[in-house]
Amino acid sequence: MKTRVMVLASALVAMLGMSSIVSAEETMYVPIPSYRVGPYAAGGTGYFGGILDYYNLLNARGGIGGVKLIWSECETEYSVERGVECYKRLKDREGGAVFFDPLSVGISTALIETGRADKMPIIAVNHGKTAGQRGDIFPYYFMPGINTYDEHSIMVHYIGGLEGGMENLKGKKIAMLFHGSPYGREAIAFMDSMCEKHGCSHEAIEVPHPGNEQQSQWLKIRKSKPDYVLLRGWGVMNPVAMQTAKRMGFPVSRLIGNIWSNSDEDVIPAGGAANGYQAITTHPAGTDFKVVQDIIADVYGAGKGDLQDKSRLGSVYWNLGVLAGVVHTEALRIAQERFGNRALSSSETRWGFENLVLTAERIEELGATGLVPELNLNCMDHVGGHLAKFQQWDANARQWNIVSDWIEGDVELSQSIIDAGAEKYAADNNIEPRPCSADSNDDDFDL
Repeated sequence: MKTRVMVLASALVAMLGMSSIVSAEETMYVPIPSYRVGPYAAGGTGYFGGILDYYNLLNARGGIGGVKLIWSECETEYSVERGVECYKRLKDREGGAVFFDPLSVGISTALIETGRADKMPIIAVNHGKTAGQRGDIFPYYFMPGINTYDEHSIMVHYIGGLEGGMENLKGKKIAMLFHGSPYGREAIAFMDSMCEKHGCSHEAIEVPHPGNEQQSQWLKIRKSKPDYVLLRGWGVMNPVAMQTAKRMGFPVSRLIGNIWSNSDEDVIPAGGAANGYQAITTHPAGTDFKVVQDIIADVYGAGKGDLQDKSRLGSVYWNLGVLAGVVHTEALRIAQERFGNRALSSSETRWGFENLVLTAERIEELGATGLVPELNLNCMDHVGGHLAKFQQWDANARQWNIVSDWIEGDVELSQSIIDAGAEKYAADNNIEPRPCSADSNDDDFDL
């Protein structure tokens, strides 16, 4: 009987043709809301390039649980309006997207309630609306890595270390030069709180988009004479800040960059003005990681690499894209462990992100030791990292050097502000916080 069934099956395959087998292959669709043109193209091409290169590596190995990823791109130019338009255009393609990662505070924040209504995870690696850390109130919003308050409290703690102790911050002046966008403004109130706690003063100075003219801002800095300037920049704003700082006589070693002011593309255009510049980072630059070597050999070696300029392999933005690709696909893998090795729905993918744990052992299995940090997300914490290091640019060697160990910020202060913001958002929007079960498998994945 078994032989007869196999013969009939073989005959059916022959009759229908091989195309029926190919069309039956399961896939999962990921929209790519990239920005490859405009003043922020360096970040967009690096980040999304790293993501796609990692996806191609996994597809060459058979996908995730045997399910390959497919994608299509939509150009946002880092515009909130265009980003939301791209979301609406792409979310239902190919049977429905599994998540949406726009690399933009403005776009991701604009999609919080849309994502909730559509049961679509909105991903913002190392950034986002900070109150969104509370997964009981923001079930479909995720910021894996560090949030804005982590970032700036770590920066202040690093300055405290440079000064010989946090107690020595008393009386110091810290200015923050910020990008004129929702992303840029996210840190202002928190920096006020940090300086109130530690006895320093804080001055926030806005740089209008895109940031290629900063003369008036640096004249203000020269007049107020801060001890340190925090650079919360993006794109062309960053090298212009370094060049203008040098021209105004401000020591670049006291210009401390945030997570989006820490790339090769930020310092190389500034030339010698960037020498000694320091910035926070969750991951190093470089190609000395097994997963990166595998991408170079198996993806670029096969002519399937995304970067046009291969010299950018191992750059900070591209490495962040590889890191994000790991985060995305590990969330999908974890969701498959619960729901089966098949194509997932967006609400099932949400469960995977909320239960994402990246241990040192798993990171080693992925060949990403030293590149990808450990993460542990849960219902109450949609960030899961909260640690960062600092790097310093050597303009002569054209390389970043790590200059600190892992630093944890002021979690207590951060959490109190996050809780207040999240609970106010819930009250203003009539949202009932969901209970966070001790047993993650009891969580309602289809919220």
